[in-house]
Amino acid sequence: MSTYLKVSGTKVVDGHGKEVVLRGAGLGGWMNMENFISGYPGCEFQIRTALAEVVGPTKSEFFFDKFLEYFFQEEDAKFFKNLGLNCIRLPFNYRHFEDDLNPRVLKEEGFKHLDRVIDLCAQQGIYTILDLHAAPGGQNTAWHCDAGTHIANFWLHKDFQDRAIWLWKELAKHYSNNKWIAGYNPLNEPTDPTHTAVIKFYDQVHDAIRSIDTEHIIFFDGNTFASDFSHFGDMHKKWQNTAYSIHDYSVYGFPASPEDYVSSDEQRLRMKKSYEKKREWMDQHGLCVWNGEWGPVYARREYDGLATDAINERRYKVLKDQLVIYNQDRLSWSIWLYKDIGFQGMVYVSRESLYMVLLKDFLAKKHRLAVDAWGADTAQVQHIYQPLIDHLTEEIPQENQNLYPFPVWKLSDRVGRLSRSILVTEYLVKEWAEHFRGKSEAELDEIAKSFKFENCLRRDGLNKILMDNAQTQSSS
Repeated sequence: MSTYLKVSGTKVVDGHGKEVVLRGAGLGGWMNMENFISGYPGCEFQIRTALAEVVGPTKSEFFFDKFLEYFFQEEDAKFFKNLGLNCIRLPFNYRHFEDDLNPRVLKEEGFKHLDRVIDLCAQQGIYTILDLHAAPGGQNTAWHCDAGTHIANFWLHKDFQDRAIWLWKELAKHYSNNKWIAGYNPLNEPTDPTHTAVIKFYDQVHDAIRSIDTEHIIFFDGNTFASDFSHFGDMHKKWQNTAYSIHDYSVYGFPASPEDYVSSDEQRLRMKKSYEKKREWMDQHGLCVWNGEWGPVYARREYDGLATDAINERRYKVLKDQLVIYNQDRLSWSIWLYKDIGFQGMVYVSRESLYMVLLKDFLAKKHRLAVDAWGADTAQVQHIYQPLIDHLTEEIPQENQNLYPFPVWKLSDRVGRLSRSILVTEYLVKEWAEHFRGKSEAELDEIAKSFKFENCLRRDGLNKILMDNAQTQSSS
């Protein structure tokens, strides 16, 4: 029989006071779809609108419902459990639970797949953490809050924040008695430029949840993409049963790495210092740390050719060296991510599946144009954007170039996000949707089945590393 998990000092413990180290993955690209995970351009709201225009609202809703159904089923939960992992973070989009044109009216159908997957995981002894990945207005500057802009309007309009608090109260009502839910992650990767509005919001959402649910852990992300707690001060003293989430991606795990990773003393030290800086505030106050996202991306033979295996061996080494650091701290973590179309997932959709065959040429074009910000390889288009970067560098005084969220976004990153990931993708959305024109419901169903576990391949090198660490480190 499961018991509610609790925070006790720096640890998560069960109802008997025994330490529980939560180790698993995020189910990204599911109830909060993402372009690089699911294989489309831009934001989820854009492709949902475009597909409805091409095939009609009924068929569009049918396709996305089947996609959600097939993306995670009993076979996925069993595979996950067999690796020795015990926790899945479940990112979701607020749009499943309310409409912007009908705010604060709960869409009960939003619980359909979330309930289903929580129950599937519970049957396998897997905890879940509920993650509001996309909040009204967009809580960060990136594509994955599904706002279609680089302005985090969540922090500019009180009503957006109030709606998120309303939603968490509804979620708490629904899930307060479910002991297989490890806790709530109220806001993914906030980017609050004031560094203080986020703390005020956390205080409000904490009290709102606690007015209904006093049992579940609350996991608060740091500001600036879960990296910065420097303004949190003594607020932790007001919050009960709370852990704090960092996202510990290493630059060495991405195509933009400054150098090949060889696990040198200097590289490992840089990696460790970055990790320690993110958790510094928690360590100073004796608080519980959860690494809610981390992990490299991987080369693909269709894009990286003969270099693929060598690149991926380096990425696995990054992974292993990060785990050495985490194991020393008995850190709970959730790697990003479980399933995708072949860039980062533990399992990924086969290139022979109907979805991947249908979109093969389009995905190659999308990669060539580097429109997905995550792990973008700009080699084929940098010459187009470099003149704009140079122009801004020359015309804008140095002291005005580092706009928030610098240093996560440097000037060149901002140019890429606004020009490629927002502007160019707007012109690609209809092209993606047109691939589905004329498809019957039966055909759409077969395309959605591409995401079923039986139609996916396993990234064995990654899964072996995770299994080794889950089994040897998560017991008290």
